[in-house]
Amino acid sequence: MATPVPASIRDRVVPKHVEMEVDKLFRIVMKHEGSDLHLKVGLPPMMRLAGTLRQMQLPVLTEEQMEQLTLPMLTVAQAETLAETGGVDFAHVIGDEEGRFRVNLFRQRGRLSLVARSVKTEIPDFEALHLPSIVEDLSKYSQGMVLLAGVTGSGKSTTIASMLQYINRTRRVHIVTIEDPIEYLFRDEKSIINQREVGIDVADWEMAMKHVVREDPDVILVGEMRDRATFQTAMQAAETGHLVFGTIHASTAPSTIARILDLFPTDMHGALRSSMAFNMRAIIAQKLLPSIREGVQRVPACEIMTFNPTVRKLILDEEDDKLSDAIRIARQEQMQDFTESLRYLVAEEFVDRATAFEVAPNVEALKMALKGISVSQPGIL
Repeated sequence: MATPVPASIRDRVVPKHVEMEVDKLFRIVMKHEGSDLHLKVGLPPMMRLAGTLRQMQLPVLTEEQMEQLTLPMLTVAQAETLAETGGVDFAHVIGDEEGRFRVNLFRQRGRLSLVARSVKTEIPDFEALHLPSIVEDLSKYSQGMVLLAGVTGSGKSTTIASMLQYINRTRRVHIVTIEDPIEYLFRDEKSIINQREVGIDVADWEMAMKHVVREDPDVILVGEMRDRATFQTAMQAAETGHLVFGTIHASTAPSTIARILDLFPTDMHGALRSSMAFNMRAIIAQKLLPSIREGVQRVPACEIMTFNPTVRKLILDEEDDKLSDAIRIARQEQMQDFTESLRYLVAEEFVDRATAFEVAPNVEALKMALKGISVSQPGIL
């Protein structure tokens, strides 16, 4: 049985799209083009500017003020989730779609805290995001799976949104998204787009995945590959002629294979490797870096692994340790590792050398690449 919503929460729930006191803080973030809003009892409101947290010139928040600011943002259902689990994710819209934030409201040490990420209402294209040209090619597939890997805040959702928007503008297909929460609002152009938010439009991920294949989709977005059932259903959709996009928490493209295998028992790994080898189209791993170029706040460093015959054979033969070398020697197929991506970003003056070295998986390899020395390891098969 669900935990009853305390009266202190229920009484503060107000209709959506009503201007709230907390919206003043969101508007400050929007005015300064910040990426995040942080609210915590005992500290003044803070926002992240160009990757750095900065305090607003406002008084520290009391426990009562925190509740007054945050609880009116919730629907009754979201208030129930907060009461039952101690945390809730949702999207918060400012005014008439002037701004949109992805919000996590949670309890820590018995008090409420809030972290909200600004999400642009206009979906940027590949050029505006400074993505490699191969991303457009990957959007042209009619069947298979494309995964975006990275940590929270690495730009995975924005890259996928740009890919879906490209499809929306160029193809007459049905796109269904399953998200928690919805981050970008799409408008139907050539495509029909239906967006389902878990907890609002559908009860849970399992139910959403069960229904999606009955909704005549051509393209499916699974907001997060978070468990075995979700990935299994998504892979079955890819096998049966759908183009499936998804995100997963993994640090590199090769390590994504191990991350997926970890979701399943060992006796299923053989069949899973075969399914991935023949139905996966690409894995893009991202890191979002602060930019030094004027007018550009952040840029993605991208590692891209497409499933060419070499990559497929390595996965089938359980030689995942050779995948990094396969990426490195396949540049003519537009694959690239993080070292090559960082070399390009430094050479084009998007990021400085210090930032590139800080995130480089192999600092010495990056130093050599910046000097024009290519390191390849042929004979991986």
